[in-house]
Amino acid sequence: MGKKGFRGKNRRGGGGGRGGAQSGGGGWREYPVIAKENEKLQEFYDTLLQLPDDERQQYWDALKRELPNSFRFCGSKGHALAVKRLLQTRYIPEIVKIENQDGKPVEPPMPVPWYPDELAWWMTTPKNVVRKFPPFAAFQKFLVSETSVGNISRQEVVSMIPPLLMDLRPGMTVLDMCAAPGSKSAQLIEMIHRGEEARVRKVLRSFAQQDGLQLGSETQDEVEADLDADPSDSGRATGLLIANDSDYKRGHMLVHQLKRLSSPNLIVTNHDATQFPSLKLPSADPASNKPLYLKFDRILADVPCSGDGTFRKNANLWRDWQPGNGLGLHITQVRILVRALQLLKVGGRVVYSTCSMNPVENESVVAAAIQRCGGSANVDIVDCRDQLPNLQRKPGMKKWKIMDKSGRMWDTWEQVEAFAKAENEGVIPGRVVQTMFPRTEGSDDSDMPLDRCMRVYPHMQDTGGFFIAVLEKKSDFRAKNENEPKRASNDAADSAAGETSKTTEAETTETTQEEMTDVKLEETKGDKLEETREVKLEETKEVKSEETTEVKSGETAPDGPPSNGVKRPLDEADEAEKQASKKVKTEDTDVPAPPSGAGASKAKRNGPPEEPFKYLDPSHPVIQNIKEFYGLSPRFPDNRYMVRNEMGEPAKAIYYTTALTRDILTENEGRGVRFVHGGVRMFMKQDAPSAEVCRWRIQAEGMPILQGYVGERRVVRLRNKETLRRLLIEMFPRISGDSWRRFDEMGEQVRDVGMGCCVLRIEPDGDDADFAERLALPLWKSIHSLNLMLPKEDRAAMLLRIFNDTTPLINVALHKQKTAGGADQKQDGIKQDEPEETTGDKAEGAAADGEAAAKEYVDAELEDLPTPEAMDGTEPEKAASAPGEA
Repeated sequence: MGKKGFRGKNRRGGGGGRGGAQSGGGGWREYPVIAKENEKLQEFYDTLLQLPDDERQQYWDALKRELPNSFRFCGSKGHALAVKRLLQTRYIPEIVKIENQDGKPVEPPMPVPWYPDELAWWMTTPKNVVRKFPPFAAFQKFLVSETSVGNISRQEVVSMIPPLLMDLRPGMTVLDMCAAPGSKSAQLIEMIHRGEEARVRKVLRSFAQQDGLQLGSETQDEVEADLDADPSDSGRATGLLIANDSDYKRGHMLVHQLKRLSSPNLIVTNHDATQFPSLKLPSADPASNKPLYLKFDRILADVPCSGDGTFRKNANLWRDWQPGNGLGLHITQVRILVRALQLLKVGGRVVYSTCSMNPVENESVVAAAIQRCGGSANVDIVDCRDQLPNLQRKPGMKKWKIMDKSGRMWDTWEQVEAFAKAENEGVIPGRVVQTMFPRTEGSDDSDMPLDRCMRVYPHMQDTGGFFIAVLEKKSDFRAKNENEPKRASNDAADSAAGETSKTTEAETTETTQEEMTDVKLEETKGDKLEETREVKLEETKEVKSEETTEVKSGETAPDGPPSNGVKRPLDEADEAEKQASKKVKTEDTDVPAPPSGAGASKAKRNGPPEEPFKYLDPSHPVIQNIKEFYGLSPRFPDNRYMVRNEMGEPAKAIYYTTALTRDILTENEGRGVRFVHGGVRMFMKQDAPSAEVCRWRIQAEGMPILQGYVGERRVVRLRNKETLRRLLIEMFPRISGDSWRRFDEMGEQVRDVGMGCCVLRIEPDGDDADFAERLALPLWKSIHSLNLMLPKEDRAAMLLRIFNDTTPLINVALHKQKTAGGADQKQDGIKQDEPEETTGDKAEGAAADGEAAAKEYVDAELEDLPTPEAMDGTEPEKAASAPGEA
């Protein structure tokens, strides 16, 4: 959802209603109970919303209650439905048996009525009940376990709405402008990959028939798969999500959250959303010098906001809310939305959302952005009343009032000007600008259909407050300068001028706009665009800014957050620097101009430089070795492998990306675009027992992409459920001698397969509902043992999901070494780790808080796992040293 602004180091609504915090001494202290009353707030929204008397009381009562706990099942539809089935068949039947102290049954989790396929759920059961009864403890352990591996997302219900209104389909390009922490981005990734699994299997089946390979029985999903939905890459998803955040640290948290979904169709960037750079693409005509830039099919602008729809989880807002909170964010919000519309394709959609109820951050932003983009002829508000039919909502406002920071209410901009001249020594009330007000009767945009926007109020379906508007770009445009006065006399002139220059603008808009927004630092140094000032000097002298007279440049107004609200905490220095570049006296302009030229290039980057993205030539010896060892089909693309180091040589990891991701990363190298992440780890370097064994094992996150193209000699098949359980619990089980016989039908296969990494294909017969999903996992075979190359969190989650088993993992080889007194011995410098407690075990006690999933999740790359050779006691050949890699 739209994230709240911050004021210096005092974070507004930071942790949200937990009731306590850890003190520096290591103990716990209780925060004082915050009175959920705010007279000015209630006066403002009672006047603004004009709810009926009975509904008004319901609104305020709902704001004072805690939010229900909510979560969403993630991943492909088939996988998400499988995990959901466990909730319905294993956990809910036990929960409904519980009787509370009053003798009434406890309310179990329920599906959110408007979310498709019942993949979103919520529960209102109090925490004291959850912590008291064992069935809830088991359910919470399940939530924590599945969240840690990315199968469940803890997400507020209203936050799930914007992606559902984007009409995002496979093959589309989408930009999430303010993406952290990533819950909506995860929804978007899932939509990009919708139907991919079945499409790929359908294509692979046709390949298998040609090549004489085995692929198991055909599923109903394969039969129904629509290859035309995304036809250009053998069933693989070709769409792209660029998830952007202006804060570097939050950007890396975004990577951490999204890479659980293992998508090669993802790029993470670190830019100010108001100045998101235009991304260059390879020219369709190599002979042409005309640059080609990426335009998006869909854009999500979930912008920074005051967050006054989040009182239910941020109790501090009752104490801290001020009318100036929203006023200071309006300008930034307009800029973000205008930039989104500039980056959009004609016919594309922008979804604008906030978690605020204030029209200054909502309807007025939409109206101001549309006006700057040339009006309703260029941008239309989409009527979404027929979508999500079970979602209760109210239409957007067409009339509203503005409350300034002193609590004065205003109906029109003319009232503000008259007050300033007559009673306030020419000083405009701080942060109030003309674009905040409703459009006046008779103006060109007075009939803008703002009622097509939607408002979600807390009392309607027990949610937080939220605002959503869906905009469609109807034609190209050149956005008006934000300093241009919005006066009726000028509107007519603009309209006439627009008619005469329409053809010329249509031809030049795309290239001109891209050139203006490029962030090529070499060109921006020393370049400074002149800020347009069209307000007469006499008007400037008459109408001063109350804010500029009270607050020095770079300081924060005393009654609210800075005008550039953010979705994350910022250092005071970072915030002051942003404000210095963005704040301009409102006496000169309705909306301050953004920094440009040298000013933009000097913006402080709050993180270290990222390692470059270097693609490997298909003829590279490492790529050739990988292809030969795994018997990769020539149908799998070999020109999408990438490394991240300056040398451009495989050192630690080899990534895989889509073709579009590759084109964007290569074309924009050296242009100042701040790429943080792209692609999926496909191969990781591994010590090998001999030169004949490939030192590059398949990484678990890349396995679903590659496994269908691996040759049969590197494939092992498993159909027995108990064999899988043994492999999950036992790390490094022995296969030497006759030990391979313990593995039933796969025993002979692992005995005969060559050493190194291979694909373990799990192909259930379908008789067991808990063991019905097909999987492909990386399996490493050494001389004496084998091992599933999975993070321990994944092992524990699979044990719980498939077997309802919480047995601790057993490191067989390490146990034998300890017994023999060699536990501390190092084998050729290879690290040997002690068995670790699983995430599920560690998190069980904290499960009731629902936050343990995020805290306990470990970025498990298996770098710290010993090789099977180290556990066997054999001597591997050392991998050659290479430059370090990020």
